[in-house]
Amino acid sequence: MSRTRGRATIITAAAASAVAGAALLPNWNAGASTTTEPEVDAKTKATFQRLADAVFTDRTNALVDKPGKKKGPLTDGFSGKVALSSESARTEDSALGELGDRKDRLARYGEEYSAGGTSVTLDRTRVNGRKAVVTVTETTKLVYKKVHGDEPRTTGFQAHHKLTFRADESGDWRLTDIRETDDGYLAVNQPVKPRTAATTADDNMPSAPRAAITWPAPAKPKNLTSGRYDYKAMAAYAEKYWSNYNPAYPNFNGHGAGGDCTNFVSQSLKAGGWKHVPGYVYDYTKWFGNADIQSDSFVGVNEWSWFALNSKRVTSLGHVYQMDVGDVLQVDFDKDGSKDHTMIVTYRSPQGVPYLTYHSTNTYRRSVASIIASYPNSAYYAYRT
Repeated sequence: MSRTRGRATIITAAAASAVAGAALLPNWNAGASTTTEPEVDAKTKATFQRLADAVFTDRTNALVDKPGKKKGPLTDGFSGKVALSSESARTEDSALGELGDRKDRLARYGEEYSAGGTSVTLDRTRVNGRKAVVTVTETTKLVYKKVHGDEPRTTGFQAHHKLTFRADESGDWRLTDIRETDDGYLAVNQPVKPRTAATTADDNMPSAPRAAITWPAPAKPKNLTSGRYDYKAMAAYAEKYWSNYNPAYPNFNGHGAGGDCTNFVSQSLKAGGWKHVPGYVYDYTKWFGNADIQSDSFVGVNEWSWFALNSKRVTSLGHVYQMDVGDVLQVDFDKDGSKDHTMIVTYRSPQGVPYLTYHSTNTYRRSVASIIASYPNSAYYAYRT
């Protein structure tokens, strides 16, 4: 697919002055002075928002099963005052190709989406000369196609992005960069990006075995109605606060590696009956969290695993598809030995597919198949709570 972005700028020298030694000044043919900063008025801001909406809607549409003639990307409709830069256009072409491959992998796992919708709100615009930094919130919902007939109705997420626009000599704005400000790259419609390796976990700490990701998995039934914990309460808490954070706890999203994911799962486990183990915050054998103080094991990915295994509040599962409501999944994206992300199962279909709810990026009922389709080469750790 070819695209034409931007416009050529022709510099015409002023006619030579009859006065000896007079300076020759350039004159931009497009009519905009290089000494005048481009204006970012309400209309321009609205166009920034519409272009951002088009970018993320295109990504969502790449995952949706739409038989028949395919339409071109919505971003193709932007030119002139606000549009993608040529490099960003190539990046988005690549992203849509990757998401199309992901859609095909998902279909092989038995998962498809029949519809999807994305909306973008503009949170803030900061302008410094010819650079505008725009922060936006994306809200996306996808409708599960009834492949097996027992899928939940929808999955959805909220993601936060920072878009950089730069004005050319003509005063036209070009989108040159998109960065996610949530911790991790876990939105359903987000292309995978290289990750920075984390610190390897201490070999002396309790270690969980990797879980297989093959389908189907041997049966591992779980009794949800009897026992020490209320698994339905865990799921109900997670699905209540997946996008609206509980003000009784701090929000760690955007505050470094790991974000709010483990803090959120710990809150859900606490809602289902996990009790505090008070003590020193850095002692992984302790576990506690409230509005004022949290142990590392309450908010840290690896530390949570060490506590959960050491305390015998969890046992490891051999397969990710053995997980049930209230069970926990962790992922080591780059297989460096340090786990990167924590999620909790809030729904399991009668067909046997677990669906995960998590923070950073805030996501509701995403299937384990979708996670694996996005990160097929990662290491997975499944825990029975």
